[in-house]
Amino acid sequence: MNLAIISFTKAGSILNAKIAKLLNKEHHSITYYKGRCEESLTLQEVEVPLKDWCKEVFHTMDGIIFIGACAIAVRTIAPFVQDKMNDPLVLVLDEKASFVISLLSGHLGGGNELTQALSEQIGAIPVITTATDVNHKFAVDELARKEKLTISDRKLAKEVSATILDGERIGFVSRLLIQGELPMELEHINEEDDIKHELGICITCDEYDTPFINTLILMPRVITIGVGCRKNTDTEQFESFILRILKENHISIRAVKNIASIDLKENEPCIRAFANKYEVDFLIFSAKQLEQAEGEFEESEFVKLTTGVGNVCERSAMLACRQPTLLLRKKAFEGMTIALTKEKRGIRFE
Repeated sequence: MNLAIISFTKAGSILNAKIAKLLNKEHHSITYYKGRCEESLTLQEVEVPLKDWCKEVFHTMDGIIFIGACAIAVRTIAPFVQDKMNDPLVLVLDEKASFVISLLSGHLGGGNELTQALSEQIGAIPVITTATDVNHKFAVDELARKEKLTISDRKLAKEVSATILDGERIGFVSRLLIQGELPMELEHINEEDDIKHELGICITCDEYDTPFINTLILMPRVITIGVGCRKNTDTEQFESFILRILKENHISIRAVKNIASIDLKENEPCIRAFANKYEVDFLIFSAKQLEQAEGEFEESEFVKLTTGVGNVCERSAMLACRQPTLLLRKKAFEGMTIALTKEKRGIRFE
């Protein structure tokens, strides 16, 4: 997590440097000052207007820590605040380190968690005002952040939180292994029984997997796509092929973690375009590395003569996935091949 820390007084600059030293054990912190700074410190001076500085760090950093009055922080960030899904965390500390206030992106951005951790380190009082935290209730957006799950519907997520705050339990289904004890606000549902909850959560890779009338899907990125293709394969044709195969196998593109192939395809435009468009990592392996993949694969003499290894898509999908299960063996269409693997992982409740 990359954090920008800014102070405005000499006392604030001393606290700034102290916090950066503490946080740099787990985070990358950059220190700034606007106004005054202790001469012995090496904080970066903000020479442009404060809002110009904020505009840059707001969109490039994971979080901003203000050391000063809340009013300064609020007025500075106000033009750039958009929504909880994209905003960075914002914390505010007074210069005597009496309080650490979680001001923005407490759950999804990790602001509340950082507030608690920092307060413990400097002996301050944490100030957290999100309703689920105040009432010590399960927070679905906090689970999504910790377990790297994509929230399918913001409106439903709010409805889940509101229902929990009203004292009702939420139905819960997971296609991934559950580790730890389920929060009391969630009721694990056996789908062989009648489902009495209209509103529930489902952790799944299939966006049409809706066991409840109103199902909030939390999507894990656990799918790897292994591919091969002819040189200069049409970008739209390649994308259409990949999306069709995913749909046929009931897998959402939002569940895809990466796409993989042989290093000969490192600069293949269609693969690069797909990875960029859907914001997935593109991993490549040499023929020698692909040969080390464990399992039985459909080998092709033609592919081996061309690339040095008899199967690219299945082998690359296996190597690029942690603890993989081969979901889909090699499928070929007009010079393109695809295989799918799924990472073995669970959802941990603490």
